[in-house]
Amino acid sequence: MCLALLLFMGNAMTGVGRKTVESADRGGGVVVDRRQNEIMDELTKDVERLKAMMDERDRTIQQLSRTVDDIHNMVSNQSLLPPSQHRLHDKKKGVSGECSTLTEAAQLPFPKQSKPIKTKHLIKQALCKNPFLKNLNTAQISEIVDIMYPKNFEAGAYVIRKGDPGCCLYVADEGKFDVIQSGRVVDSIGLGEVFGEMAILYNCPRTASVRAVQDSRVWTLERIAYQQIMKTSAMRRFDERVGFLKNVPLMKDLNEEFLSKIADVLKEEFYPEGHYIIRQDTLGDKFYILSEGRVKVTKTNKGEDEEEEFGVLEQGEFFGEVALLKKDKRTANVVAMHPGAECLTLDREPFVHYIGNLDELKNKKYTELPRKPSVEATSVEKIFYPELFRVELTDFETVATIGVGGFGRVDLVCLKLDRNRSYAMKKLKKKQIVDMQQQEHVYNEKSILESCTSPFISKLYRTYKDNRYVYMLMEACLGGEVWTFLRDRRCFDDNAACFVIACVVEALDYLHSVDVVYRDLKPENLLLDNQGFVKVVDFGFAKRLQPRGKKTWTFCGTPEYVAPEVVLNKGHDRAVDFWALGILVYELLAGIPPFSGQDPMDIYNAILKGIGAVNFPRQMNKMTQGLVKQLCRSDPTERIGYQKGGIQDIRRHEWFKGFDWMGLRNKSIIPPIIPHINNPLDSSNFDIYPEDGDVPPDESSGWDSEF
Repeated sequence: MCLALLLFMGNAMTGVGRKTVESADRGGGVVVDRRQNEIMDELTKDVERLKAMMDERDRTIQQLSRTVDDIHNMVSNQSLLPPSQHRLHDKKKGVSGECSTLTEAAQLPFPKQSKPIKTKHLIKQALCKNPFLKNLNTAQISEIVDIMYPKNFEAGAYVIRKGDPGCCLYVADEGKFDVIQSGRVVDSIGLGEVFGEMAILYNCPRTASVRAVQDSRVWTLERIAYQQIMKTSAMRRFDERVGFLKNVPLMKDLNEEFLSKIADVLKEEFYPEGHYIIRQDTLGDKFYILSEGRVKVTKTNKGEDEEEEFGVLEQGEFFGEVALLKKDKRTANVVAMHPGAECLTLDREPFVHYIGNLDELKNKKYTELPRKPSVEATSVEKIFYPELFRVELTDFETVATIGVGGFGRVDLVCLKLDRNRSYAMKKLKKKQIVDMQQQEHVYNEKSILESCTSPFISKLYRTYKDNRYVYMLMEACLGGEVWTFLRDRRCFDDNAACFVIACVVEALDYLHSVDVVYRDLKPENLLLDNQGFVKVVDFGFAKRLQPRGKKTWTFCGTPEYVAPEVVLNKGHDRAVDFWALGILVYELLAGIPPFSGQDPMDIYNAILKGIGAVNFPRQMNKMTQGLVKQLCRSDPTERIGYQKGGIQDIRRHEWFKGFDWMGLRNKSIIPPIIPHINNPLDSSNFDIYPEDGDVPPDESSGWDSEF
């Protein structure tokens, strides 16, 4: 349009020139017609107006383009979700397997099942093609194949029924199977396909039915067998590594915790026959422990071409340890012998970053890791509240329900004789706890909360019980859930997100200082107190890990937030809380978690692909993305907060630049969200929940004797 106007102006100006010449030819002088000047002025204004309109249109296009990019990012992260789930509507629910002490008690030998080589190959191929199981190592897959046993089904028989609790994974060996949902066939399963794999992680209802179309056979793997294989193989490998390290003179003065941390950092590397693992006169930066095979040590003397062999190292021996102390040139060659050598390796740089300077550690002979929590840690002794000593369960009245969970509800309550103070009463169904084998988790929650004194963790005042429920009388945080504010706002700005994360960092610092791993971080478990400060609640999955450096094996957490080592049953510790912190940063700023899917297994497979496969929304700058990526490293030892600088490394991150940490601890800063609370009985900041019509049966096994 602008081009046409300019051409029109050019023609008009040509016309003006032509008329002027004609006037001059007639001897009338050079006369500019007033009307033509007016037309020129109008055309000039039109051009300026159109230019402004086009600039505005360009800005609109850019804004729409950014919006499309953001929507594309969201859709990319949630491509497996139906449209109704693209926004925050439903709260995320936690899941848990049987407690580790219960599964330990059930350790039984699982006999190997003889199979033809062809069948073994079919099962192994099926497992290796599965998006989840392909992450297991060769030894684990071989063990699984060995113990899987056959089951036969007649045509029309159900292998799986929707809604039934699942405990087995299956590999189709003969026949064909239909997948049925809502009464119709939605898929089919053929030879060499895996199905039902969710059941080997934890007990959950089946989401679809599977029926044999013809006489068929499957190979079966039980959850308890899978978990035992994963745990024993990891522990065996870990104990072997610690055993190797104890034989290294440079490390003989380090305690079990340090040795455990070093064992976590070791990497496995294979070298074929004839490969020079170390070359003479090159700078050394790596330490080696020979885990399999043999190597020969050779040296080339000055002025000679041939290498002189000095000896052979066998399994369990080590070399190159000086590289952990200083940069120095290698004094000999180390060459892999037939049929190759496998080494556990340790690079100096990640070692120093994760553990510290080995020479310094050795000289100081540290006996434990130095930790300086921001909130002084107390002992694990129970904290008493004398004002509630004689208060019985019948002395309370319910004001409203302020939360609903898998095992019960949380009610806002007050004393019948004192309505000026309120409490949160968490009541859990005893029968359901027993049925799901969650007694240990309930006791963990009770014992941990009874000893916590952090201002960023909700207080537990007392516990009660009756025939149907166990009760926990908690501090009431009337500001509501962070999840509710996130749902209503869609996402937080940097200021609000930074404040929430800072409060969580303080809570985690306290918990880790007393050897507690939290394991259920998410916006749903963060409440605002009356002033707007954040408190962590719901310690149903928390666990105290002692001695320090110990790992735990129970699968628990919220699918969108669980770390890769939990998904893969590798054993986990406090590093999972740093992973979850990264997920929380992302969700607060993006409005959705980075890993999503139609069902939990889709989420777990996305988690195993790693944070590198995630698209970040435009509102998250490079600095924020960097923090999330540092927290969500797939290798737990590489996560910020878990290395030698501890959680202080997170506080020092650029994202927190200028944040007043002391003001947060003193509660002298003004929170970005200040809730409106009318009185101690005001539940308006919580969603409205219907009454619970499901009255549980009595449960009298006595497991709750200490409540």
